Amino acid sequence: MTGLKDEHLYAGFIRAGRRRADPPLLEREEEQAELGRVVAALGEGRPAVVSVTGCPGFGHNALLRWAGRLAEERSVRVLRVSGSLAERDLRYGAVTQLLGLLGEVAERSLRDLRAHQEPACLPGLPELLHTARRTPTLVTVEDAQWLDPASVQWLQALVRRLSNGVPLVLLVARTGLYPNGPDWPADAAPARLTRRLTAHPLSPRAVAALIERICDTPCDEAFAAAATEAAHGSPAVLHAALHCFADAGHRPTADRLPQLHTLITGIIGDRAGRALRGLTDEATAVLRALAVAGDLLDFPLICSLAGLRTVREARLRAALEMAGFTVPEGSYERLRIPIVRARILEDMPAAERAALHARAAHLAYQIVADDEDIARLLLEAPPVGEPWAVHTLRGGSGAALRRGDFARAATYLRRALDEPQDPLQRAHITLDLADAEAVAAPEAADRRLTALVQAPDEGEPWAQLRVRALDTGLARGDDAWGRRAAAHALATAHGSERDDLIALYWHAAESAPELCDLPAPDLPALPEHPLSPAQAGIRAWQLAARGRHRGRAAELARRALDAGNAAPALPRLAAVQALWSTDAAGEAEDRLAAIITELRRRHSHPALARALALSAELHLRGGRLDAADRAADAAERALPLASWHPLAAPHLIAVRSTIAQEDRRCDEARALARTPMPPGAEHGLHWPYLLYARARVAVEEGHWAEGAELFKESGRWLLRRQWANPIVLPWRSMAARACLTLGDQEQAQRLIREELTLARQWGAPSALGLAQLGAESVDQQDPADGARGTTFRDLGELPTRLTYAWVLADLVTEEVTKGQHATASRLLCELSRLTVTRTSSRLAERVRWLTAQLDQPPAPDDDTLPEGWHALSAAERQTAELARRGLGNREIAEQLMVSRRTVEHRLSSTYKKLRITSRKELRARSRSTERDVTDAV
Repeated sequence: MTGLKDEHLYAGFIRAGRRRADPPLLEREEEQAELGRVVAALGEGRPAVVSVTGCPGFGHNALLRWAGRLAEERSVRVLRVSGSLAERDLRYGAVTQLLGLLGEVAERSLRDLRAHQEPACLPGLPELLHTARRTPTLVTVEDAQWLDPASVQWLQALVRRLSNGVPLVLLVARTGLYPNGPDWPADAAPARLTRRLTAHPLSPRAVAALIERICDTPCDEAFAAAATEAAHGSPAVLHAALHCFADAGHRPTADRLPQLHTLITGIIGDRAGRALRGLTDEATAVLRALAVAGDLLDFPLICSLAGLRTVREARLRAALEMAGFTVPEGSYERLRIPIVRARILEDMPAAERAALHARAAHLAYQIVADDEDIARLLLEAPPVGEPWAVHTLRGGSGAALRRGDFARAATYLRRALDEPQDPLQRAHITLDLADAEAVAAPEAADRRLTALVQAPDEGEPWAQLRVRALDTGLARGDDAWGRRAAAHALATAHGSERDDLIALYWHAAESAPELCDLPAPDLPALPEHPLSPAQAGIRAWQLAARGRHRGRAAELARRALDAGNAAPALPRLAAVQALWSTDAAGEAEDRLAAIITELRRRHSHPALARALALSAELHLRGGRLDAADRAADAAERALPLASWHPLAAPHLIAVRSTIAQEDRRCDEARALARTPMPPGAEHGLHWPYLLYARARVAVEEGHWAEGAELFKESGRWLLRRQWANPIVLPWRSMAARACLTLGDQEQAQRLIREELTLARQWGAPSALGLAQLGAESVDQQDPADGARGTTFRDLGELPTRLTYAWVLADLVTEEVTKGQHATASRLLCELSRLTVTRTSSRLAERVRWLTAQLDQPPAPDDDTLPEGWHALSAAERQTAELARRGLGNREIAEQLMVSRRTVEHRLSSTYKKLRITSRKELRARSRSTERDVTDAV
């Protein structure tokens, strides 16, 4: 290929062939000096044996060629031979090369070797020694690791004869991969004649010089360091890669490092492939074993895995290290370069590779390696037919799940299904696989769960399995699937399985109110007084959501939760919600924590995600925002939001949006609330939660009409399902506040009175107290009149602390606006004692501002308020008062923490009610008589 000399394109990489010119000898000054002294001594008649070793590509052969040129310059005869893979099995192959260089004096011995006749002992050696006595001679042997055994013996005999003062120097370059030992030349020579030199990797500074020489431009230190690391300091690899790099027109800059890495990887892989073909059978077997299990097994076990029963381990390790394939690590040997592992495995026949993985897995199991390490080996092995294999693969799956690698966990479980096992065990593994696939491949998980629910097998274990499969599928949120699957399974179910399936069916039916009104004739109704724990949990939530029979709901919820894991997860979560709604919040949250622990242990991720989302909601409503945020994060780790079914996803989105809003992360809250939802999401059980969150965002931004409509739409959805209890979502009081701001006093009073009636019907102090506070705000009653029957401190200890704190904050704001400073101060004192005022940034900001307003001195008492002032809503009075004080719209918006559009809307409504047209007219007609009022939200 033109422009690339003897570089060849191969398999997408540029493969380096042997160049005619050696790479420059960088950082080889010490070695060159020693070789120069040896050559000088040879001119004086002193023999020597020099062994030059190094990893492949480190330039040991180049040092020999440099020494040969130096000797020729000094009129020393140089005889060059080299080992090669092609001649490794050719008897006396290197000796034949050497005798051919001697000419006529060795012609007879050479003729015998070429005729394949059995030569005399050490053919041609006397002739070489005879000529060397007359003419000092330098013999260089490159790639001595590939010499045939007969040539090695011949050269050892030559070395032994050098002690007689023959003026001959033998230079041997090798990588150490040779069965006769790592240092056979020195072993055969007297110590005084031997020299040992080692070629080391290049430093980044030397590599920078090489880059500048080849690319004809300097490079920075980072580029040189990266190139050095990628090539492991190999001069040959760097030389070849940099020439290809420069030929392609690249400059040595950081943005071109990926191209250089690709070139280096290809060249290393090609050189490794050639080196692998030159290994002995023992070395090849050991490298294959290392490629499969080198990270798990020490070197003696690797040799056992390779099938070597008697082997000199120290010599074999030294040979592999010297060849650059491995590095030592205690009793282990590690492959140096990842691509070498890949090339080793690629060269193996598939059947042999699979069998080697199976043997390695069995050996790793015997030494009690980690389950996941063994499981990785079993992935590449055929079925082994042993019980330990299934156990280990399931253990590996559990380890992968604990670190959140769901795809890897599913891979292990799919491999476990390949092993022979009884049908029930296979079904349990399939259920575990569906749990793992629910994250990465939810559709595949649904298909597996459907097959399990429809399994026809008899017996209690199978019945429990079918119920758990249905529970898992419903946990992801597909209620329509759950209804179909439950109806199919009910046709043949009996006993406790039938009771649990009925409970799960009616749990799924909650998202389809028409099913609750007109149940299918062949499906049994949910009993009014169920005995089954699962049915008790569903019935408890139905009573709580409808706001009926609080005591009965609490009793049923406890019955469901007392059953523990004997009941499905979803009915128990429904029981937790019901129990929390009765104001037994502490007990409910403790029970929920126990369920979460159990689901973590079972790795049931869809159910775990639902439980954590419920935990986040309860923490949020209790004002524990940090705990809510952590629980929401954990829910999304258990089941990423993209894997939630559209019918269930709105719950987590709504919780996250509200958390962000309370933490003053307004953009995040808005983005979450407005997350596009796929068609059908509006039919899910949690759709009203998202509508409620969207309404809160709209109100926060001053879009009161939009907020009011969203609150009411949330309520309409709940009412269609007969969920009338205000403890589920206090949409009426929130819509009433919005209507009041919009001037619709009549609708606001109707909504709040309806909520108060329903709260009294339910009878829980938290629901009743919040409804009473809301009624006071809407009806503008005096909070000190004692009509509530529940103290503020009592409400502050109930589960709905966050909602309570906001209603109380609004009351303080109203009292400040009306000038009732004593009442406002008392209410603010109660509000400040709540821990939620320190966890919610938004609420804390409101409290700080109210405190500042109440600390300001009173204004003179002789001015009058404008006519019609008392006809304004609380929000309008706040805005108008700030305008009277001379603040502009932007300043008012910042202090009230609303949008400028909201300020403009409020002022426009104020002007209309006061029959004025401008801010100037408002200020001209009167001055404030009260202390400065709040500018809180």
